[in-house]
Amino acid sequence: MGKNILLVIPARGGSKGIPRKNLRTLVGKPLITYAISTAKASKFDIDIIVTSDDDEILNIAQKSGALVHRRSKEAATDKATLDPVIYEAWKDSEKKYGKHYEIIITMQPTSPLLKAATLDEAIEKILKNPDIDTVISAINDTHLSWREENGKFVPNYKKRVNRQYLTPTFKETGGFLITRASVVTPDNRIGSSVDLFILEGPEAIDIDTYEDWNLCSYYLKRKRILFVVSGYPEIGLGHVYNTLIIANDILNHEILFLVDEKSDLAYEKIMEKNYPVFKQSCPDITEDIFKLEPDIVINDRLDTTKEYIETLKKEGIYVINFEDLGPGALEADLVINAIYPEKTIKPNHYFGHDYILLRDEFLLSKQIPPKENVENVLISFGGVDPNNLTKRVLEAIYDFCNRNDIEINVVTGLGYKEFDSLGSFKNIRIHKNIHNISDFMEDADVAFISAGRTLYEIAAVGTPAIVMAQNERELTHFFASEANGFLHLGLGANVPAETILQNFKALVDSYETRSYMQKLMLEKDLKSGRRRVNRLINNILER
Repeated sequence: MGKNILLVIPARGGSKGIPRKNLRTLVGKPLITYAISTAKASKFDIDIIVTSDDDEILNIAQKSGALVHRRSKEAATDKATLDPVIYEAWKDSEKKYGKHYEIIITMQPTSPLLKAATLDEAIEKILKNPDIDTVISAINDTHLSWREENGKFVPNYKKRVNRQYLTPTFKETGGFLITRASVVTPDNRIGSSVDLFILEGPEAIDIDTYEDWNLCSYYLKRKRILFVVSGYPEIGLGHVYNTLIIANDILNHEILFLVDEKSDLAYEKIMEKNYPVFKQSCPDITEDIFKLEPDIVINDRLDTTKEYIETLKKEGIYVINFEDLGPGALEADLVINAIYPEKTIKPNHYFGHDYILLRDEFLLSKQIPPKENVENVLISFGGVDPNNLTKRVLEAIYDFCNRNDIEINVVTGLGYKEFDSLGSFKNIRIHKNIHNISDFMEDADVAFISAGRTLYEIAAVGTPAIVMAQNERELTHFFASEANGFLHLGLGANVPAETILQNFKALVDSYETRSYMQKLMLEKDLKSGRRRVNRLINNILER
C-alpha cells in the first residue's frame, strides 16, 4: 500500500484512424478525461502523468487534474513505440518530483469504460504477489482463427471444434499495463512473470474505429431503469402489464424489475417474460431500490407517499410514476395517469386516454363492424377477478344465450382461482391465461369487462362492451362512460342479475346501438398513446 505508483497516460495528437481522437468529445467530455477520471478515482495514491506532444492535450490534462509531460521529438514520431515513451515519462517524473516509483502503470485513453475498481483490483494483484512482474488487461479472444503464410491462409487450429474446446487465446486491451519499475527499460515494460487480468463487457472496449466510438457512446448514455411494481389478487396484474409494455419499448438502457413483498403474482408474470426481477427483502423497499443502484425508478404500484419519492430523489434518482393519485405524485419528475382523472393542472402531469399503453396485439388488431345478430359473447374480468364477476354474469345470461344459440367465451387470467364455481355452466368455453385476447375481442359481438385497462383494449378493437367495476377505485376510471361507447352498470358486486340480463338483451336486440357504441370507441386515437408516453420518458432519460 505504501509503494510509490506512477500512472502514465500516453496521448498523441496525431491519431489517424479517428483524427484528434484523444480530444474528441465523447458524451460531453474529451476522451482523454475519462482515463484521468478513472485514475483519480483509485483508492491508491497515484501520480497521474499525461505524456503528449500536443499543447491542447496537455492543457486539457492539466485542467482535468493530471500532471503533464511534454515528449521529446524522438518519442513523438509515428514510429515511436510506447516503451520509450513510458520510460521517458517515468524518468523525467522521478527527477521533477523527487520520487522513486516502484510501480509503473500505462493506461491508454482509448478505454473510457474501464472502472476504477477494476484498476484497483489489478494493482492489488501485483502488490500482493511479489512473484508477478507485470499485470496486463486482456480479453478472451478464443476463436477459430487463421493466419497468412507464403500467400496462403493457414488455420491456427488442428481440429474444428466448439469454442470451449479450443486452446484459449487472449488479446491485450489498452486498459492497463502494470509493471514493476525494475523491469522497465527504453525497450521493454514486461517482466518474465506476467499475469493477465481478464476484462469482460464494456470495460474491454478499445476505441480504434468509429464503430468502437459509437459503442462506447451507447454504454455511457445507457441508464439503469428500475420498475417498481405491484401485482397481487386484490389489485390484479394491470400494473404489471403496463410496465412490461414500457420495458419492451426501451431498447438502449438496462431494465430491472422490483416487486413488493406481497406481489408473488407480479413476480411470476415478469419472470415469464425473462426480465431480471427481484422481490422486496428489506422492511423498507427503498433499501432494496438503493441496492440495485438505478438511475431512474418507474413506479406503477398505486399511490405513493411524499416521503418515499423524496427519499429516492435525495439519492439523485429520477422518478416517474404511473396511475398515482397519492401525495408522492407531487414530488415525482413525471406522472402519467391514463386511467385516473386529475382535477387540477400540475407541471409534468399527463392524464387521459391519450396516454394509454396498448400491447402490440391491440396496435395491430382489426376493427370489425358489428354483425346484425349477436353470435358470440366474451366474458373477461382481468387477471384475477377477485369478486368472481365471471360467475355473476354467467348466472345472469347463461340460459338466455343457450336459448338463442349465442356462444360464450370466458377468458381468465393468471390469478383466477374460482374455476370450480363455473362447473355447472356446461356450454361455455374457458380460456386460461392466454396471450391473444385481442382475437377473442375481435370475434365477440358483445363483451363483459371490468373497468381497468381492458376498457382501452376493447375500445381499440371496437367491440361493444358492458362494464362492471371490481372496486370503488375502478369507479373513478372516467373513460368507462357512455360518451366513449360503454354501457357502465356500476360496482359489479352490487348489480342484480336482472339488470345484467336486461342490459345484455337490449344490446342483442339493437344493432344500431352496438354500431353507435363502436363508432364512439373508434373515434379515440388510443393507438398513439405509447408513442406519446415514450416521448415523455425519453425526455427524462436525456436529462
